[in-house]
Amino acid sequence: MKELHELTSLDMVEAFLENYKLSFLYVSRPECNVCHAILPKLRELLVHYPQIHLGHIDANQVEAVAARFLIFTVPTILLMIEKKEYLRADRFVRFDHLNEQIEQIYEIVTQDDEVK
Repeated sequence: MKELHELTSLDMVEAFLENYKLSFLYVSRPECNVCHAILPKLRELLVHYPQIHLGHIDANQVEAVAARFLIFTVPTILLMIEKKEYLRADRFVRFDHLNEQIEQIYEIVTQDDEVK
């Protein structure tokens, strides 16, 4: 299962994005049942993409994340490349479609480039 970095402040989120060229942000709330169901599936999917780093943000704890990334519902997942958003999915994620999208982006970004 993919390692999960707990990001407990907006400063930690910004540092995470700065440190990793390819990163996924997973924004959830503890009371969200959908969030609990999606996280293990996302962690399992990302095992196939070793250069993508996964950060988790509890939206209750880091309330500013909603304004920073324009998040209106949870769970929200954001694929970031060099601190820019390339892919967003929220609430009910279709993992087959998500995997296809990640695969295309990952192949392009990693083919000629060494990633942190």
